Amino acid sequence: MPVGVRYSQPTRRVYLVRGAKTLAFLALTGVLVAVTTAWWMGGQLYASANHPVGPPPADLPAQPVAFPSASGAVLKGWLVPSFSQHAGVVLMHGSGGDRRSMISRARFLRAAGYPVLLFDFQTTGESLGQHTTDGYLEARDAQAAVAFMRAAGGVKKVGIIGFSLGGAATVLGEHPLAAEAVVLEAVYTTIEAATAARIELRLGPYSGWLYRLFTWQLGPRLGIHPEQLRPIETIGAIQAPVFLIAGTKDPHPTLAESQRLFAAAPAPKQFWAVAGAAHENTQADQGGACQHRRLG
Repeated sequence: MPVGVRYSQPTRRVYLVRGAKTLAFLALTGVLVAVTTAWWMGGQLYASANHPVGPPPADLPAQPVAFPSASGAVLKGWLVPSFSQHAGVVLMHGSGGDRRSMISRARFLRAAGYPVLLFDFQTTGESLGQHTTDGYLEARDAQAAVAFMRAAGGVKKVGIIGFSLGGAATVLGEHPLAAEAVVLEAVYTTIEAATAARIELRLGPYSGWLYRLFTWQLGPRLGIHPEQLRPIETIGAIQAPVFLIAGTKDPHPTLAESQRLFAAAPAPKQFWAVAGAAHENTQADQGGACQHRRLG
């Protein structure tokens, strides 16, 4: 209202109504922009990440393999034979990676005499698919990989090392994996906590509350619900010794979250907090220590 100009009561009401409508329009526009942006970002987040993997390194005598999964994908991977038929190990990579991120583990396991299976989850590497699902469909891939290791690897016992997404896939299945030992590294507790952490890494502190703009997409986009992506509620079903590894500097999951996940795990179990480690390959960073850790 211009200084020195006086309006009648009806005129002031008109200005107030117009102002309220303008604010409502701006608020609605802001909400639509936020939802549209979140939907686009969700599409990028859950998009497939297929790409060529190439041959295994020369010092890892791996055989290319392929096997079907109940996720709907044919999984591609490498089977590394060894002299032992007593036990073999399935290696499961993290989000955004592929089987190559597990090569360092495969090397030291083969040197210890274990046959090893490395593979790409559906939608990653050379395994086709439509959407990554934070462990939901990947849990079916984990089941298929364990079954394949027993059959093709000819081993009596199977151990699992699952990093991040691979660890979530280990514990999110409808039925516990038929494994004799489970190693979990940097596994999220709930999809809500994981999504909030991702947002804060990109947008800064105090932005984690925006996670709801992404978790609501799970239903219409993927056909799953947040309740189906809570490893802290399913880890108790594991029927094998558990070794949980966490980095003390990991922002997602934090050390406190990993400790809560460990508390929910069944015994026998063991926890290792890797000093100074973030969300990274702890075996590569702490290789010597990793190779000498044992589950009691």
